[in-house]
Amino acid sequence: MSSPAIEYARKNYPRFMEELKALLRIPSISTLPENDADCRKTAETLAAELKRIGLENSQLMETVGHPLVYADWLHAPGKPTVLLYGHYDVQPVDPIDEWLTPPFEPTERGGNLYARGSADDKGQVMAQVKALESLMTAYGKLPVNVRVLLEGDEEVGGEGIAAYVASKPANLKCDFALISDTELFAPGLPTLCVGLRGMIYTEIEVRGPKSDLHSGMYGGAAPNPFVSLAQILAKLKDEDGHIAIPGFYDDIIPPSPEELAAWKSLPFDEEHYRKTEVGSPKLVGEAGYSVLERTWARPTLDVHGIPGGFTGAGAKTVIPAKALAKVSMRLVPGMTPAKAFAQYKSYVEKIAPAGVDVEVRLIHSGDPCLIPVNNPYIQAATRALHEVWGKDTVFIRSGGSIPIVGDFDRHLGAPSVMMGFGLPDDNIHAPNEKFHIRNFELGIESLIRFLEEAAN
Repeated sequence: MSSPAIEYARKNYPRFMEELKALLRIPSISTLPENDADCRKTAETLAAELKRIGLENSQLMETVGHPLVYADWLHAPGKPTVLLYGHYDVQPVDPIDEWLTPPFEPTERGGNLYARGSADDKGQVMAQVKALESLMTAYGKLPVNVRVLLEGDEEVGGEGIAAYVASKPANLKCDFALISDTELFAPGLPTLCVGLRGMIYTEIEVRGPKSDLHSGMYGGAAPNPFVSLAQILAKLKDEDGHIAIPGFYDDIIPPSPEELAAWKSLPFDEEHYRKTEVGSPKLVGEAGYSVLERTWARPTLDVHGIPGGFTGAGAKTVIPAKALAKVSMRLVPGMTPAKAFAQYKSYVEKIAPAGVDVEVRLIHSGDPCLIPVNNPYIQAATRALHEVWGKDTVFIRSGGSIPIVGDFDRHLGAPSVMMGFGLPDDNIHAPNEKFHIRNFELGIESLIRFLEEAAN
């Protein structure tokens, strides 16, 4: 299996890798204001690269957050139009002392490229860009009409792109979207993600006394917001992993028997997953469901942080005036963020202890989604992946959330092909994030063949 475009890519892999490294050196951390200029620099770099390889209308579009990058090439009459999506922003690097090499100095080690953003999502964005370059250079044109939309706020909720897509601009009209921000189920196993969990991310703030108080003088009479918050959190989920919010499970659409059977046939080693990926003494969760069911097709509730109070060295006997917890829920098909948040908010307010005021805030949300596997673009992707990887494609779901997938479906009527090339152990959002170099190369070839197949 080869083509002029794939031959071009193979000859240029060393340059492609150096260009990816240059992009990774820019610390485009979207959540930190001190990195705003770096986010803009990354967007400008990508816009210039899209223009260089032959796309038209390359530009930055301002949002409430970091700018979107847009470009297109629309000279394939009678062929479908694909919207390529990715994100150029990255997660913070803390804890920095756990990185073996500097997070923004890309380092090759053991066949992998280590850097923040290497797998999530700059490496996969560059795979898309280099597939387009290979096609344009080899043929002087693209096999399908292409629009590119890259965002810089994916790691902080994607508010800007969500508002833009909801406005249904004419320059986003497409037949399907192509998203490379997922992973292979196992090394060397071509994978298409056809389901995502949605989410709601919230804050619970508990307020008690009007100011911090001395626990010796007021303890026993004044309410302690941290104790009240702990009591609330403890009642959200029982020891068996069951979420206690009334009605929370009512609308869930369970996986089909065929899907469950396919998941059972996947090469999944639960003990390896526990020891290598999770690293805990035991796995937890709802009884009666496999690990894949619990992570792909069941809702969750997790606490991410409880900032506030006194956390310095030594002792300070203070009853804090308020306490805060950051809490999220992953949602599955059948559930909606609006209803889930309303149920959760009502329950928290009901179980709040006496003596404190409680405020429940929604920070951001995203819908769950399921992609039908019989649509022609999924089938084209399956053929392309088989040619490149030499194996049958497996269909999986992801426990994570990509809110833009629901936005594309709801506002543009466009199904998404989620063709990603990361690996489960790539340490995304963690120290020592990596991207397997061979996956970068085979990802480019897969995208080339997919765009060629999608034209047929």
